[in-house]
Parts: sequence; C-alpha cells; structure tokens
Amino acid sequence: MQTILMKKLVILCLLFVFALPASGQEGFLFEKEVDKVVIPFKFINNLIFIPIKVNGIELNFLLDSGVEETLLFSMNDRKEVNFFNVEKITLRGLGSETSIEGLKSNKNTLEIPGMKSTNHMLYIILDQNFNLSSHIGIPVNGIIGYHFFKNNLVEINYEKKRITAYKDTNKIRKNIEKKFEDVPITIERLKPYLKGSVIIDAVEIPTKLLIDIGNSDAVWLFQNKSDEIKVPEKNFEDYLGKGFSGDVEGKRAQIKKFTMSKFEFHNPVIAFPDTISIRNVTMVKDRAGSVGAEIMKRFHVIFDYPNQKMFLRKNKEFDHPFSYNKSGIELQHYGLQWVQETVKLETVPLYEGGNMSNNFKYKFALKPVYLIANVRKKSTAALNGIQKDDILVSINGIPAYRYSLEKINSILKSEEERWITLEIERNNQLLKIKFQLINVL
Repeated sequence: MQTILMKKLVILCLLFVFALPASGQEGFLFEKEVDKVVIPFKFINNLIFIPIKVNGIELNFLLDSGVEETLLFSMNDRKEVNFFNVEKITLRGLGSETSIEGLKSNKNTLEIPGMKSTNHMLYIILDQNFNLSSHIGIPVNGIIGYHFFKNNLVEINYEKKRITAYKDTNKIRKNIEKKFEDVPITIERLKPYLKGSVIIDAVEIPTKLLIDIGNSDAVWLFQNKSDEIKVPEKNFEDYLGKGFSGDVEGKRAQIKKFTMSKFEFHNPVIAFPDTISIRNVTMVKDRAGSVGAEIMKRFHVIFDYPNQKMFLRKNKEFDHPFSYNKSGIELQHYGLQWVQETVKLETVPLYEGGNMSNNFKYKFALKPVYLIANVRKKSTAALNGIQKDDILVSINGIPAYRYSLEKINSILKSEEERWITLEIERNNQLLKIKFQLINVL
C-alpha cells in the first residue's frame, strides 16, 4: 500500500491473501425499498477510506479492488468487536519476508446505511506491525474488496469524494451508457482485469493489468512476465510499499505512454517491483502488472462486476502531469505531543466609548509527531544528510505539527524543483538541512 502518495503510501499496495476464497458469500445487498446508497469517503494519498459497521461496531476500511477477501488489522484498541467461528490461518503475499499468522472468522455482519452483507468471511491480521494508520494519518482497521463490488453498480466520484451503489435497472444503465465509455473487464479470482498497452523505449507492449484502486501508483509492471518489459535506463531504486510478507522494493521510471481503451497517458511515472517482492503472489494467466489509483482518480468510474464491465468518464484531473516524491523521504505518525498554543481573547467594553482590549492566554493541544521512516538511497534528502528515524520538527520554518501527513507528502511531491529546509531532531539535537527537490527522471 504510498507516500508520496504517488507511491503507495507505503501502503498497502495490493495485498494478497492465500486462503480459500469465500465466494459463496452474498456480498452487500440493498435493504427493502432501497435502490441507491451514497457513501462519502475520505481520499488520502490516492486511497479511498469508508466507514463500515462490523458486527455493530464502526470501523474504517480502505476500499481496494485489488484484494479478494475482507481483511482486518490494528484491532487491539477495538476489543468490543466480537468475531464468530474463529480459526488460525497463515497469510502470505507481497514482500520479501516470511508469511504471517492470522485468523479466519465467518458469519459476520457488515453494514452500510441501506446495505448489509451477512455471513461475511473476515481475515484478521494479528501482527501489529502491519499498521496502515501511522502511514495514512487516520485510523485504518481493514481493507475490503470484491465483496463490496460483486452485486451492484458501484460508482466512484473522485471529485466529489463519494461512492454511489445502484441497483441495476434499465433506467440507470441507459443513463450510464449514454454518458460513459464502456470498457470491457474480466473478473478472475475475484479481481478485475483490463487490457492495455505501454510504450517503453519506442516499443509498444500489450499488457493485462489488475485494476487496483488500493495501489496509489499509476502503473506497476512485472519484469519477469515478458521479455519486452524492461526498466528504462533512466530510473531509481525505490520503496514501493508494504505487503503481508514485508517491504516491497523496486525501481521507478518514466515511460513514453500508457493506454487503456481509448484513453492515453503520456509520460507516466510507473513502478517495477523486484522479483523477490512478488515471488509469493499467484498470478492469473498473462497478467503483466497493475493499474492503480494515480490513473483511476482521473476518471469518474463505475464498476459493473456482474456484467464484467467498467464505465469511465474523464474528470478535471485527467491531464494533470505525473509526479513523484522527489525528496525520497517516507514519513509516518510517531505518536502525539502536547503543544502550547496562544489564544487571543477580546474583551468587550462594558460602557459606550470604552476601549476594547486584547488579551492572550495559553492552552495545550495534542499534535502529531512525524518520524522519517525511510530515506531513498541516493535521493536528494539522503545525500544532504537526512536519516531514517529522524524526527521532523519543521518544514521551511513552519512547525511540522501544523500540517497533516498528506499535506507534507504533497510538499515533498512538488512538481517544481523547489528548495526545502527541514529541521529535524536526532539524538536530542536539532539540525537544519536544506536541499532541492530534483527531478532525476
């Protein structure tokens, strides 16, 4: 799963669970006399987060078309959630390390106002190190994929930050077909795939790609799946995200063009995961990689899993240039700190003609602490002395706690080659380090 947002905010990239799929689940069904449900979402680092009640308790989920089953984690502080028919299992997927332990639970009820999924299978990750919350900046308790999409027309409006689920009626379908481009997809092993092409070093290569809105990058290509897929000469090694089995490493480069259906994207920045990171992933036939949210967010999207279709319409983001984290810094939340703030008080005169005076008082508020979790080798930050585990104190003279994690990442992803001055704390000493965001591609 990027911080740089474009990266996968470490994130979570696509996650894979190796267990028997619970394809017999009903998925989300509309309640009686309901034929449309609107769900506002939070959009952070190209990723969608929605609230869903699990056995009566509201949790926060990443919506990810790249996963088969519903996953839960970071549950230590949510002990009020009850699970049924629990058994131990092993999970394995993206990453270069070993598998991890988990639990499987069935007969759970998931609810969104107006929709419900009963007899829902859940996979619970016990390793507390698998924690997206610190990388996203909000509590994240799970990931939901196929079973959210499987029954209905699901519309994602990235501009208005809302999802609308529709019952499939002739009226709705005619309206969609009139306004959107119809793109054929296939549903294989409970995940959606499309056919596209990339141009690398003047060679056009047909590609079958997983549609993965839980991957905040534009495109991932797997080098070992085709003799034609080669990393461009101008590239850099990068941290791509975190999977079940550890960190996902690879290279990042710019290619000439990516095409899907009639839509073309020029000079996208894409990622090439290394073979070690994807060795535990079971691929469907002919899959060459993934298309992620950096592409998908440029559309108004409607998924139609039952009829193996996707409908697309350009939005105002479509022609935005592709960028990446030029600093090479990955940040995460590192707890909270008490910060003293000055509050202005205005006293109102008690009689006409009296003077209004300004007074101040102090208050203390909890604010985030940001840790530098990773620094890309040979990046501009690394070359100027930024190190892993440094505490970020300020950015260009402004205290870091005044920014959200997403805002800091957007600064580091600036399209301009701007100068940045970071004040960091290392071994109880404050250091100021200045560097330029240089585009190496």
